[in-house]
Amino acid sequence: MDYKRHLVTAALPYANGPVHIGHLAGCYLPADIYVRYLRAQKKDVKFVCGSDEHGVPITIRAMKEGITPQQVVDKYHELIKESFAQMGISFDIYSRTSHKIHHETSQAFFTKLYNAGLFEEKETEQYYDEEKKVFLADRYIVGTCPVCGNENAYGDQCEKCGSTLSPDQLINPHSALSNAPLVKKKTKHWYFPLDKYEPFLKEWIVDGKKDEWKANVYGQCKSWLDNGLQPRAMTRDSNWGVPVPLPDAQGKVLYVWFDAPIGYISATKELTNQWSDYWCQEDTKLVHFIGKDNIVFHCIIFPSMLKAHGGYVLPENVPANEFLNIEGEKVSTSRNWAVWVHEYIKDFPGQQDTLRYVLCANAPETKDNDFTWKDFQDRNNSELVSIFGNFINRAFVLMHKLCNGRMPPLHTEVMDDTDRQLLNAIGNTKALIEGDLESYKFRDALYEVIDLSRKGNKYMQDKQPWIVAKTLEAQPENQKLIDNCLHLCLQLTANLAIFAAPFLPDTAKKMCYMMKVVDKMLDWENAGRADLLKVNYPLRAPELLFQKIEDEQVAAQVEKLRNNLKQNTVAMTENITKAEEKPAQNPVKAEIVYDDFAKMDLRAGTILSAEKVEKADKLLKLEIDLGFEQRTVVSGIAQFFKPEEIVGKQVTVVANLAPRKMRGIESKGMILMAENADGKLVFVSPVTETTPGSEVR
Repeated sequence: MDYKRHLVTAALPYANGPVHIGHLAGCYLPADIYVRYLRAQKKDVKFVCGSDEHGVPITIRAMKEGITPQQVVDKYHELIKESFAQMGISFDIYSRTSHKIHHETSQAFFTKLYNAGLFEEKETEQYYDEEKKVFLADRYIVGTCPVCGNENAYGDQCEKCGSTLSPDQLINPHSALSNAPLVKKKTKHWYFPLDKYEPFLKEWIVDGKKDEWKANVYGQCKSWLDNGLQPRAMTRDSNWGVPVPLPDAQGKVLYVWFDAPIGYISATKELTNQWSDYWCQEDTKLVHFIGKDNIVFHCIIFPSMLKAHGGYVLPENVPANEFLNIEGEKVSTSRNWAVWVHEYIKDFPGQQDTLRYVLCANAPETKDNDFTWKDFQDRNNSELVSIFGNFINRAFVLMHKLCNGRMPPLHTEVMDDTDRQLLNAIGNTKALIEGDLESYKFRDALYEVIDLSRKGNKYMQDKQPWIVAKTLEAQPENQKLIDNCLHLCLQLTANLAIFAAPFLPDTAKKMCYMMKVVDKMLDWENAGRADLLKVNYPLRAPELLFQKIEDEQVAAQVEKLRNNLKQNTVAMTENITKAEEKPAQNPVKAEIVYDDFAKMDLRAGTILSAEKVEKADKLLKLEIDLGFEQRTVVSGIAQFFKPEEIVGKQVTVVANLAPRKMRGIESKGMILMAENADGKLVFVSPVTETTPGSEVR
């Protein structure tokens, strides 16, 4: 179908914490690449998103931080919005579900379904906190996991062993709000009869989308349909959210997965008065970009809601990605095992395109993938720097050296097959990228971009214009060979800017600056052309497009991850536990024998000096007297102690720990620390002062 307009949505992130690179790789980056491609084609496209500011995670975060839910969403909405902007995610609007227009839109949607008699009223028994006088969502219920014995498991999941649970399965379940024992109390809610929409969904998905949707999306949908759908409650007992617009619904709000997808509609309303053209006209192509955990909501529940309401277009595609792990482990916000976008921007200023490149090249399009800092370094250094950037830099340097800094002419009379093959490669690459992007294969499309620059490097190496230049005195006509080589390399550079623009927008703009062309050259209609740069036009001197990533930068990021996991100093958890009332002790580790302990050489030491490690907020460099020698030890305690406060302090040192380099400093040992009830570190020191070097047994 020839669509007149495109509406692209990206999943609304919960405004209860920052965004991490798993979020980017999951839906926001592929959505942005797709939208930038459509804009380059001059398509009518709207790209909408916004913060999801309702639901249990918001209220849990508020209790965790001792503030109101509104303060939580205000804080994280701005942080998330800024992170997206800095990463070049080019929304036409980034709204929020706390806006009045969203409340009105979602309430009107609910009211129409209610007035049509589509909801089923049901009275059920749910857990209730008599002390706080509130019904408890599953995440407000904690108890002992029946699988692993974790005493802080939630009513829907144990985050220690990953088991899916229900409140009835927990041992000694109680309220996370007050520690009160649970009671059950009757409550009324309005259920949407999903089961009645099974025939519609089977016809639409199984019969209509089998060959168009990604296998992971289609497979999950078919599994839900094969197992049979059940009515689903579309309201909740809570004081935070969109109030249910019924007179007998005091203290009830719309289920977050009822109002959140309607946020796409309300954001479009906020963006343009012509919002109904994008939502209600059949010649609109609606595409939802999401992560795999949201498939059921966007492919089963929301389409059924739209069908029940009537008058709305249904999604043409829902290209959901799988999950991105970090250094071999699943991302965990509660354990602070994540690479946060706002921290990346601070640690790697001006290198947003590097992260965009790596996340796309390693995108979890068909299966869970793993992000590692070593792979980040290798892809940047080996592909962006050594292939893409190297080709462009060489072309500009040689043009300035061998062609007086101006675009050389093309002498068709001396063109050979190698020249013509390069021209053909440019046109073929355009077609390949188009096919990949239009079928949501962003990783494959990006490969074609880097592969074309690889072909450019090979072409230049085969032609060797710097060698030909040595023959000019004897054979001045060879200047034509040099001109042709650099003419084609520079035309290839212009095409690379167009091809790379959806993926690496900042890089494409830098390339336009070097070529002294306006950004309009990046329009897709120019792709594949070999006359983009005019002959004899002066071009600017080359600039390095990418910075090499050093080993020390990678080591620092890995260390940062490990320190975050170990100390958990940044409160990123989405859930409140009874640990706030009574700090839980870490479980005892696996049993060891005496010989294991005897391998450790623990010594008393005295800190002689302490200083902060440059560009490392958490590290102190310590000089420690062990009696028989002085040692340098690097320790991650800078946020707990000022250097001048600990000089002269006696500590316990693991003296036979293998040395390791941290920020270029060789650390020979480790000092023992304990974490108190407030989460602060304290020294594990001898009870009475002793001679440095004394063994601790």
